[in-house]
This record gives sequence, structure tokens and C-alpha cells, in this order.
Amino acid sequence: MRTVRLRINGQSVMREVPDNRLLIDLLRYDVGLTGTKEGCSVGVCGACTVLMDGQPVSSCLTLAVMANGAEVLTIEGLAEGERLHPLQRAFIESGGFQCGICTPGQIMAAKALLDVNPQPSKEEIQTWMMGNLCRCTGYYKIIEAIQAAATEKVGP
Repeated sequence: MRTVRLRINGQSVMREVPDNRLLIDLLRYDVGLTGTKEGCSVGVCGACTVLMDGQPVSSCLTLAVMANGAEVLTIEGLAEGERLHPLQRAFIESGGFQCGICTPGQIMAAKALLDVNPQPSKEEIQTWMMGNLCRCTGYYKIIEAIQAAATEKVGP
């Protein structure tokens, strides 16, 4: 067991975890943040994407001990109280989701993109989002949602 200290969505968290505890399990089961979804369990689908120190990571591949000292942002940390983040609003308004399993990971990956490139082209969005798979939407509405959020100047 190791002590892990990190900030999740701006809150200090300390937990005792086994060395092999995955970040997704820490988030979902130890901290109770169930917005992050597990899709493939092998880091291919992007459903479990969270931001660790501003970088998108697959939480199903990241050991919790690797997040020691890090700032982790999950889908729950985007909204400010009842006020949705522009990406969350854009996904709703553009219909950028269907079943919802991939949506938190899609939104977190899109946030990372807009943080480094606030006005991406359609091609830049497509390239950046390649690591986030969706079986339902066909991606058109996801791209539209990210473009709509970018017009709100969503960067850092």
C-alpha cells in the first residue's frame, strides 16, 4: 500500500492504495466520481480520458501512484456549480452524444485540445480526437460541438 496525495477537480485527496490500483478505480470507487467511464480497459477507446496536469491520459492505464502530486481534472470538475462548461453545453446543444459512454472522455480530450489550440480547424479537431472512439454518433456532431465550444473561446 502507498499513500497517494493529489488534487482532483481542485480538491485535495489522500488515499492509501495498492501499487497496482488504476487511476480510474481510484476516481470511481475510492473517490466516488463515476463520470469517468471505462470502455475498453486497454487504453484504445478514450472513454476514460481525464486530464492529469493538463494532459489527457487514459485513466484505465494510469496507475494511481503515477498521479501522486498531480492535478487531475475529470468531467465532474468542468462545471461551475450548476453552470455547465461551454464544451458540456455544446455537446448537449449539438447532439454530440447518444449512449453517453464515450462522452466524458470526448469532452475531456476536447478540453485539452482547446486549452492548447483555442481555434482549431476541423482537420485539427479530427486529428486530435482520433484516440476517442464513439460507436453511436458518427463523429459529425462531436466535431460540431467542439467547433461551437471553440467559438466561445474556451481555452485556459
